Formats: sequence, C-alpha cells, structure tokens
Amino acid sequence: MKKGEFLSIILKFNKTVFSFKEILLIWKETNISTARSRINYYIKNKKLIQLRRGLYVKDKNYDKYELATKVYIPAYISFETALQKNGLIFQKYNSIYVASYKTKELRIDNQKYCFKAIKKTILINQLGVEKEDNYHIAGAERAFLDMLYLNKDYYFDNLLTLDWEKVNKLLPIYNNKRMNKKVKELELLNKK
Repeated sequence: MKKGEFLSIILKFNKTVFSFKEILLIWKETNISTARSRINYYIKNKKLIQLRRGLYVKDKNYDKYELATKVYIPAYISFETALQKNGLIFQKYNSIYVASYKTKELRIDNQKYCFKAIKKTILINQLGVEKEDNYHIAGAERAFLDMLYLNKDYYFDNLLTLDWEKVNKLLPIYNNKRMNKKVKELELLNKK
C-alpha cells in the first residue's frame, strides 16, 4: 500500500467509528508501532479524531450508537434507548443505554453512555437484536425483556405494540423464573 492510500481506505468505508484493531485489519498492518505512528500523524494533522484510547472517527458527524457499541465489545443498544425508540416508554433520555458485559457510565465527546452488564449467554445471543447500519439494537421485545431482567418493577408506558408471541420465544434466553412470572402477569394485563 502506498503512503497516501492508508487514510483514503478508511475514508471509503461506510463506518464512522473505527477501533485500533479494525484499522490494523483494514490496513493489513502487522507492525503495531508503525500503525500507531501513522494514526498519530493523521490525528495531529486533523485527518482523524481520537475520541477515546483505541477509538477513532473520520469527523464529528459520527454515529453515536456505533460508538456506543464499540467501547466494550460485545454490546448492543438496549434498555431505555431501545424502549423509547420502539414506543414502549415515552420519556426522552439524553443518555445512550447499552447492553454489555460491564456496568459503567462514560462521557465521551459530551455524550453520556450508560453500559449495563447482562449475563454473557444473554449478551451474545442475537435473537431479537437487529442490525442497523454499523451497530446492533434490541427490537421492542428484546429491549422489554432486557429491562425486566435488570429491573423487575420497571414501569412501561405502552405495551400494546409488543408481539407477545415473540416475547415468549425470547424468554428462554434469560433462564429466569422470576421473569417468566412477571411476563405472564404483564401479558395478561395487556391482552384485555
């Protein structure tokens, strides 16, 4: 690869956020120090922006959901963010909520990200998780169950749009008797 091609290859991708490992793969680079030097050169010359150690963007028009799912991998958008997007709750949240293996709150580039830990077997199961552009997001039924998994008494504004058949197909992922009982109660209340 020629000197000027390294940046142009990144700019051609439809992704807006790149991890250091992704850049190594894109460049087919095996020398880590060479890659770091090249990335630092692009940052210094304002061709790339470093948002966090190991995470880079082309410009300030990056996708915040894409970034959220690259801070801790594996991860997907869920909880309040997905519930609000799917119309199950009406309150608007400024934070982005993410299902991850780690619980942590971070502020990156003036955006608050709330990572909530869920069991690995649940996290890596892709049922009910949809691919959108360059990130994954829980569908309505999966976000509903994710929230019940962490908060059995959570109040949902609107459960009328839920597909209860899908909910019951996803429920075994959680392997949780308390959740099974709560889902049955909510299903009965919302089918009247």
